[in-house]
Amino acid sequence: MSVRKLTIMALLVAIAIAGSTFVSIPTGIARAYPIQHAINVIGAILLGPIPTVIIALVTAIIRILTGTGSLLAIPGSVIGAFCAALAYKYSGMPWLAGVGEIVGTGIIASLIAVPYAYILMGTSVAAMFFMPAFLTSSIIGAIFGVAIASSLRNTALIKNFR
Repeated sequence: MSVRKLTIMALLVAIAIAGSTFVSIPTGIARAYPIQHAINVIGAILLGPIPTVIIALVTAIIRILTGTGSLLAIPGSVIGAFCAALAYKYSGMPWLAGVGEIVGTGIIASLIAVPYAYILMGTSVAAMFFMPAFLTSSIIGAIFGVAIASSLRNTALIKNFR
């Protein structure tokens, strides 16, 4: 991996962490942090699957350690990042990266969060308990991420990066 790619990855992690400190939306029992999902989409479009999953995992771990995220940050961000990156890799369409993020986080991760929360957090909830918060956060973040990444793709920095 090049130094430039690692630098962009570190910058995206920093933006996601800072963004989760300042931008959150109350969604009933949980808070939605759409910046993480926007970063997942941006990473998927600009960097590809492996760097995007690394960005999501590092961000989730730091958010857990700093208290701005719960243990649910790991499945919520990593699964969405992976789905967004694969959707973009195989389609080449930025909006499908957003759809991948929504499906990955809003549907798949919210369902995986139920046994995950039971095992690691001792919480037993119904299958659809996390879905409204995860969907809200991922939809808002995916919209922002597609808009930002689409405009970044046309910059000289990104054209030289590829």
